[in-house]
Amino acid sequence: MIQTLDRKTAPPFHALEKIRIAHALTQKLDNGVPVSIINAGTQDLVKIEFVFSAGVWEQSHSLQASCTNAMLDEGTKTKTAAEIADSIDYYGAFLEQDVNQDWAYLTLYTLVKHLPSVLPVMEDVLKNPLFPENEFGILLQNKRQTFLVDNQKVAHIARTRFNALIFGKDVSYTYKLKVEDFDLLKRQQLIDFYNTWYKSNNCKIIVSGKTDNQIVKLLNKHFGGNDWKAEAKLPEIEAGKIQSDPKQKHLILREDAVQSAVRIGRILFNKLHPDYHSMKVLNTILGGYFGSRLMTNIREDKGYTYGIGSRLISLRNAGYFFISTEVGVDVCKPALTEIYNELKRLRNEPVSNAELDLVKNYMLGDFVRSIDGPFALAEKFKKIMLYDLSYSYYDEFVETVKNITPDVLQELANKYFAEDQLHELVVGKV
Repeated sequence: MIQTLDRKTAPPFHALEKIRIAHALTQKLDNGVPVSIINAGTQDLVKIEFVFSAGVWEQSHSLQASCTNAMLDEGTKTKTAAEIADSIDYYGAFLEQDVNQDWAYLTLYTLVKHLPSVLPVMEDVLKNPLFPENEFGILLQNKRQTFLVDNQKVAHIARTRFNALIFGKDVSYTYKLKVEDFDLLKRQQLIDFYNTWYKSNNCKIIVSGKTDNQIVKLLNKHFGGNDWKAEAKLPEIEAGKIQSDPKQKHLILREDAVQSAVRIGRILFNKLHPDYHSMKVLNTILGGYFGSRLMTNIREDKGYTYGIGSRLISLRNAGYFFISTEVGVDVCKPALTEIYNELKRLRNEPVSNAELDLVKNYMLGDFVRSIDGPFALAEKFKKIMLYDLSYSYYDEFVETVKNITPDVLQELANKYFAEDQLHELVVGKV
């Protein structure tokens, strides 16, 4: 008998009772380096991520953290940059480097069967970088050119200058890069940064994919020995005091601008704060997904922009909230009015149960999607490991999403979205 689908009636919805996440198991190499392992997936593939507390927060010179990380594979005592690339490519492996405000990453993707051949190259890159002068000059030249191009874009200017408004000039999270910094950075400063921060006592390793004990033995062979054991204590970083600009509204005029970039937000808190989970729900309603109020009003109804959103950013030593968009200069003023109207509506009117249920379902579904696969599980683990949190953090998140009420959301909106607490930056014309 052939069954037909009733496309006029939505299938019944079943609320998630419990979301189970495969946990990482952590052990230590012989020299004390922690290795966290997520054994999941069926493909013969593994991701090995080396994480160092060596981000922008630790640097004493502009560009120091990013250039140090970028040059790790640009030549060692035994291999040129080309030889390193060829050695990785030959086995179909891939090496990825990244730096953010707090952390530096060096990540290897490879087939498990090729790990014995690829891991020695990774060891050489981490332990013996030379920072060759010629490659250093090329890197700076490329970065300078990117900087000059980006500095003509209103969105880039808004993003970088907004951090200065909310953090103040003395905090490491403030973007301070100037064109003359490319001439001031010296190769020796990269060597000094590497020697200080790329040590075993500042390293965490996360392994995900199809793993077994043999992988841990290989890691111990290449990274667990006394040749990579740091005894010296890591230096203390003096945290600058956050002093947001006392002036709330700022305009960086660009007479030739076709679009204006808008940022509105404030210093907030990171994911250790008890209100963080609840604020994630409030932010999702405001601008955290395609069906959000900002998108519905300013894109769908008014047609002022192609995209608008809001985010909560959690850093190790701070956190902040912002709304961002780019709009035509002719509609910048009414777009700003509508943004503040949506914030005011959250403060003055409770969210309807229907809208809240929709957002809850979206957030829980998105969370389930975010733990699909070994590499996704590794990302979820990393987000709690770097804050010394346990997996109960995610249980608390799910419970908060399921049980939060309109009254709590309205209370949070009045607490954190008051207009006199927000900084506004427009780059372009109003």
